[in-house]
Amino acid sequence: MSKIWPFVLCGGAGTRLWPLSRDAYPKQFHRLVGPHSLFQQTCRRLGGDLFAQISILSNRQHRFLVADQLHEIGVEAAKNVLEPISRNTAPAACISALIAHRSDTEALVLLAPSDHVIADDASFAASVQRGIDAARKGALITFGVRPDCPHTGYGYIESDSGKPDQSGVFAVRRFVEKPSKEAAASYLESGRFFWNAGIFLFDAKVMLRLFETLAPEILSACQQALDTAVEDLNFLVLGEQYSQAQAISLDYAIVEKADTIGCVPLNTAWSDVGSWAELWNFLDKDSSGNVVQGDGQTVLPGASNNFAYSTGACIALVGVSDLVVVAMDDAVLVASKDNAEAIKNLVNDLKGNGQDLVLRHKRVYRPWGWYEGLNRGDRYQVKRIMVKPGGKLSLQSHHHRSEHWVVVKGTLEVTKGVETNLLTENESTYIPIGEKHRLSNPGKIPAFLIEVQSGPYLDEDDIVRFDDIYRRGSDE
Repeated sequence: MSKIWPFVLCGGAGTRLWPLSRDAYPKQFHRLVGPHSLFQQTCRRLGGDLFAQISILSNRQHRFLVADQLHEIGVEAAKNVLEPISRNTAPAACISALIAHRSDTEALVLLAPSDHVIADDASFAASVQRGIDAARKGALITFGVRPDCPHTGYGYIESDSGKPDQSGVFAVRRFVEKPSKEAAASYLESGRFFWNAGIFLFDAKVMLRLFETLAPEILSACQQALDTAVEDLNFLVLGEQYSQAQAISLDYAIVEKADTIGCVPLNTAWSDVGSWAELWNFLDKDSSGNVVQGDGQTVLPGASNNFAYSTGACIALVGVSDLVVVAMDDAVLVASKDNAEAIKNLVNDLKGNGQDLVLRHKRVYRPWGWYEGLNRGDRYQVKRIMVKPGGKLSLQSHHHRSEHWVVVKGTLEVTKGVETNLLTENESTYIPIGEKHRLSNPGKIPAFLIEVQSGPYLDEDDIVRFDDIYRRGSDE
């Protein structure tokens, strides 16, 4: 029997976890629970004997984050598929089914979000195993979580009778999207409902037949996008026809209209980490119910049931309860713990005002390493830059700024004009306006430098690229 084809979806933005989660570095890539990111935890979970080699569905913006985090945990993806534009989970499921079916006409596909926490990997695999027979017989299998409270932020799955068949699969009667408090309480009492975990197991050929019947325009767009896909480095970039597919969830487009749907319970602790309150619920707490994360010092005299996260600043909470306080280098959030929707609305308002704070952190990650701003004033800017071993910046020039580099740790190879030299700790060089230049790290440890820019225009779009090993566009 062939193994299950796992496809991981990692295009979410996680806006309710702002200011930690932002467009350029969303929640799935953060280490919120344990030493690995949510994305890495998902990939490791899908690496057992039950599964074939993992595939990833991501986007161009996050492709190097995906590659770096896979490398950190020693996982190689069978396919690293890039969407030209986000189109929700229905087109993603269609692409997954097409890829799997073209390689194995009997393939079963597991479609999984990358930003959920599942406590017990073995229990998860056992739940997937229970759904295999029904999926091979043509059922669409979804996975549910027994509710322990009348949560209004989750979708619900109602089973027909509240009793499973012999294999442990529940027949599904209907789906309910984010009910009222009263309705959620009645669901909890009935014993027939599950929270919808958003994970699906299906036969690829069955899913493609459903798309042909229920959403043929999505199927056509995905077929064309896959037919015209191109390999770029280790990524498979879908054709622009993908943007013609309707942006709709798999639930709405297919699952809720299908004739045979089964639900398998996940018999382990689960969270979609959809808000600071959800993260607080999942994490260990002190004797007063507080959760503390991050590198900064936190003091909590008389405080209870709070979530505090700091990247460096000291947080002092005195005699307060049920707050979320997140202190980043460039933004501070103070909110009631259960106000997730208001945080999402705040982020949307900031986006509407053109605020860069919702797009990226002070530290900006690049395939070669990262940089972060230290100071900026009239006609000058100071940055700290890390170049990882083997990392190489593009060969570039600037129309409006000169740069002065001082190496503070490691060794860097500096190309300036037609000359290439090595710089080590405490050595420096100057790059005049218009001079072609490049940095690379030939060493085995990360290299750090301080960059001082000066000129009338200092934004990142003042870059002319002549060569780039990462094949980035001019806006990356």
